[in-house]
Amino acid sequence: QVQLVESGGGLVQPGGSLRLSCTASGSIFTIIAMDWFRQAPGKERDLVAGITSSGSTNYADSVKGRFTISRDNAKNTVYLQMNSLKPEDTAVYYCHAVIGTIATIPRPYWGRGTQVTVSS
Repeated sequence: QVQLVESGGGLVQPGGSLRLSCTASGSIFTIIAMDWFRQAPGKERDLVAGITSSGSTNYADSVKGRFTISRDNAKNTVYLQMNSLKPEDTAVYYCHAVIGTIATIPRPYWGRGTQVTVSS
C-alpha cells in the first residue's frame, strides 16, 4: 500500500513563507511525477506545481516567481517552497503522485492535505 503524507502547513502573514513537504512510502517501484494541488473553500482543486522524475517543472501562472517545487528522489519526497504568500493562497494543499509499485502499474495517489492560511 502506498501513502502520501504532507507536512508544513500553518498560519502565516501576507508576505511570509512556508515550506510544504510530502513523502511517499510503501512498496514503491517508481514515482513518475509528483505535484501539489490546492483547493480553497467553494472552489475546485487546481494544480499549483508539478515535477517529473527528471526534474522538469511546471507552475500555475498565479504562483510563478513565488513558489518553487523540488524533489528528493532518494527520499521519495517533494517540497513546495512558498514565498511572498498572499491571502488568496489560502487553501488546503494536497500532494499528488503517480506511483508504480512492485505489484501494480503506475496510478495516481493523493495525500490527505495540509491547511495553509495566509492572514494578518
